[in-house]
Amino acid sequence: MSAGQIAALIAAGAFVVLVGLLAVPLIKLGRTLDQATMAIRKASEDVDPLFSGANTTVTQVNAQLERLDGITANAQAVTGNVSALTSLFTATLGGPLVRVAALSYGVSKAMRRRGKEDASGRRPRGRRRNGGKR
Repeated sequence: MSAGQIAALIAAGAFVVLVGLLAVPLIKLGRTLDQATMAIRKASEDVDPLFSGANTTVTQVNAQLERLDGITANAQAVTGNVSALTSLFTATLGGPLVRVAALSYGVSKAMRRRGKEDASGRRPRGRRRNGGKR
């Protein structure tokens, strides 16, 4: 064997060792990719029921929101009716009711004043009755 053939054999052996060393990480990488593929398949199988449940939940929430819109519309109608009734009450009974309240306040104040006069035997200070004569 010549020196060139020996060098070629050494180079071929080094290349075989290099390919062997590179084959191990490539095999491990292939296994990792297989496991990742299986994990993705399993995740996609588990996501389908999750999306189905989320779809059901969103449908139920939409139904409840539609119901709430109806309730809100009814509440707005009731508020409008109460406002109209309050305006009507104020227009028809507000003035006379204020007058009656003022009259009852004046009468009760006069009665209290008269009660104080009777209990003490004296007239309260202030204006005299009977035109200022004693």
